[in-house]
Amino acid sequence: MPVIYHTILIKAPIDVCFDLARDIDIHTKTTGNTKERAVGGVTTGLIEMDESVTWEAVHFGVRQRLTAKIIEMDRPYRFVDVMVEGAFHSFTHTHEFEETVNGTIMKDTFDYRSPLGLLGRIADRLFLEKYMRNFIITRAEELKKVAGEKALR
Repeated sequence: MPVIYHTILIKAPIDVCFDLARDIDIHTKTTGNTKERAVGGVTTGLIEMDESVTWEAVHFGVRQRLTAKIIEMDRPYRFVDVMVEGAFHSFTHTHEFEETVNGTIMKDTFDYRSPLGLLGRIADRLFLEKYMRNFIITRAEELKKVAGEKALR
C-alpha cells in the first residue's frame, strides 16, 4: 500500500489552517483541475466529526464519485478522513497541524490501497501514486495561497 507524506509551512494561525483544510467550499476551490464538487452529505461549510461528504470529480478523463467520512477530530491539531465508498479499495487521509513561530506546519499522510489487486499495484507504480502525490501537493499549495489571502484581509 502506498503512503504519501507531504509537509508544508503556511504563514497563518493553526486554527485558520485547520478550518481551511476541512472547509468544503475551499476544497472545491483548491481542486479546480479535477472539477471537484460536493454532491452529497455535507456540501458546504465546515465538515465535522462523524460527517461525510460525497465528491464528484474527473480523474483520468472519467467522472467519479467518492464518499469520505471524518472519523477523528482533535481541533485544531488533527483530523482523519476515510473513504467509505469510491474507486479505491480503501484510503485514510490524516491531516495534522503544528503551530510554530513562523506559522503552521500542515502535514498530510495519505495511506491508500488501489482496487484490482495486482493490476492496482501495477497502476500505482506506473502512474497512480505520482498522480495522488501531485494532487495532495497541489491542494496544499492552493490552501497556502488561500490562507495568505485570508491573512491580508
